[in-house]
Amino acid sequence: MTDVAALMKSDSLEAVRVLDALRAGGGAATLGDIASATGLPIEAAREALNDLLEARRGHLEVGESGDVVYRFDKKLLRRDSEPFWDRMKKAGWKLFTQGFKVWIVVMLVGYFVVFVALAIAALLAASRGGGSRSRLPSGRGGRMHIPSFWIWYFFWTPRWRLGRPYYGHRWELSQGKENRVPFYKKVFAFVFGPDVPNPTREQLDRSTVRLIRSRQGVITTAELVQHSGLPVPEAEEEMGRLTGAYSGEVLASPKGELVYAFPELMVSAKGKIKVRPPNPAWRRLESPQLVTGNSVGANAGVAGMNAFTLVAATTAPLFIFPQLQIGGALAYWALVYVPVIFSVLFFSVPALRWIDVKRQNGRRAKRNLRKVVLGFVYEAALTNNHVTAQALAAKVEQALETSVTPEQVTGVLHELAAEFDADVTPGADGTLQFRFPSVLRQFVAGRDLRKQLELDKRKVGDIVYSSADTNEEAGQRELKGFDRELAGLIEAPGRVNYEEVYDLIEFDEELARRR
Repeated sequence: MTDVAALMKSDSLEAVRVLDALRAGGGAATLGDIASATGLPIEAAREALNDLLEARRGHLEVGESGDVVYRFDKKLLRRDSEPFWDRMKKAGWKLFTQGFKVWIVVMLVGYFVVFVALAIAALLAASRGGGSRSRLPSGRGGRMHIPSFWIWYFFWTPRWRLGRPYYGHRWELSQGKENRVPFYKKVFAFVFGPDVPNPTREQLDRSTVRLIRSRQGVITTAELVQHSGLPVPEAEEEMGRLTGAYSGEVLASPKGELVYAFPELMVSAKGKIKVRPPNPAWRRLESPQLVTGNSVGANAGVAGMNAFTLVAATTAPLFIFPQLQIGGALAYWALVYVPVIFSVLFFSVPALRWIDVKRQNGRRAKRNLRKVVLGFVYEAALTNNHVTAQALAAKVEQALETSVTPEQVTGVLHELAAEFDADVTPGADGTLQFRFPSVLRQFVAGRDLRKQLELDKRKVGDIVYSSADTNEEAGQRELKGFDRELAGLIEAPGRVNYEEVYDLIEFDEELARRR
């Protein structure tokens, strides 16, 4: 398939023409550039660019003249594109885990049952004087009796749906006693960890759409950062995608700040929209990743089964073989080498994963630290105050209930200062003071456009900006008007909370079960 054919399959014909124009322009263009290069009407060019913003990696910028520039990755990569080797590694790991899971069930259950039977037989033989062959212990009908309930619980439980994920013990508790997870899922979690929630793009967007609707259809990049905690460059990319996905419009404020309006999201069959704003980033911290996700009892049960198999296989030549008169190379391979190798691997995989989980939790802790610091930064920025690492360290430590040093906070503040082009100056005592005027400007720009557009009412509101104002008058007007709305825009940053990713998909899974 040619490149053009591939594009036509995934993008509209107008988008294909716009892609060619963007390639010629190095990935950046204005609406005028696209209209000139393609001959498309302005509205058609805007629609095509918005389609591309949803599908391709790109964002919006505003030039010195106030014109909006669409800037895409020079290679015009799709947002869902993934390097070949990354795809191969994921496919290989998935194949390995699926195969190993089947092997686990066969080996762990099979060898556990076999060694229990052999150990009982050897004990009976030893009690009879040893040295003679002994039949395996029998129940009714001369067969060994294994409780059917145990086998049922291992593979199945009432109301369990085949293929349903297991997100760990905390998730299981939230499902109620009637939705118990079969034991084999906990065995898999012991080795590979609990299933990782994989919410769809639409599920992830729900809270962002709530944010947009709660802000009367108008937000800025700073407000998206407040909600998501994303670094500013990633938030700009996300704003570009949202603009394309939800028919957004981009406008430049009189001071050159980009403001994004989403008129279509403010149309409702229920009349005026009243939406509770979603939690900000510091109320959506990431819980630590768990090695197994199981309860202590479940881990003890799984480890106990494997430990029994390991000990029984290791000691089989010393106890089981002599008592039952078993020998030969085949017996050693079947009852010693294979189960020992399996049991060692069974314990080794989670031990190796523990190293990766520890590294991942370090990254989560850094993201959580950033989110909490971000809350205090926004609180200071919207009251036109400065922050210092020394003052924030104690507040952040209290919020996270973990040790936080001023050096850690300083590192986060420098990152945020680079993203928001903050003012960093030394105070009288030499302590660095961080001011974030761009955050305030973006919030004010969003506030002003909301009042001008009033998308929830669909009529023009009071004029909050006039070209006749002096800079001082405009600034005073902005600050006075904004102070009255501050309480509704920033929630107390000292109060944090954690968000479980599986909560995002619970509603859809419940609908699927009901269907």
